[in-house]
Amino acid sequence: MTESSALDPEDRKIVTLARSARARNGVPEGAAVRDDTGRTYVAGSVELPSLRLSALRTAVAMAVASGARSLEAAAVVSDAEAVAAEDLAAVADLGGAGTPVLLASVDGSVRATVSTG
Repeated sequence: MTESSALDPEDRKIVTLARSARARNGVPEGAAVRDDTGRTYVAGSVELPSLRLSALRTAVAMAVASGARSLEAAAVVSDAEAVAAEDLAAVADLGGAGTPVLLASVDGSVRATVSTG
């Protein structure tokens, strides 16, 4: 585990935003991504009868829809043991190979950092 206080301040920020999205919306996952200009995009998981998206894929879609051209980092707050392959692929599609994805517990502690690609 990585203490949140040991993270880079910008990475700590996206973990905090992801955690807040999860709590605020009462959803299983919260995520945040940071683009190459420093803007952040925050989302929760989407579960509708006709549409199911993880929080991370939703955050990536929000970044794309807002004109982001690349990602620097991503964070997801979840009870999941690992970041889903589909989520890593979405981050890699916009951020490229090697984009770090932080997986944090609901308390904000980072359990793993994985790179895309």
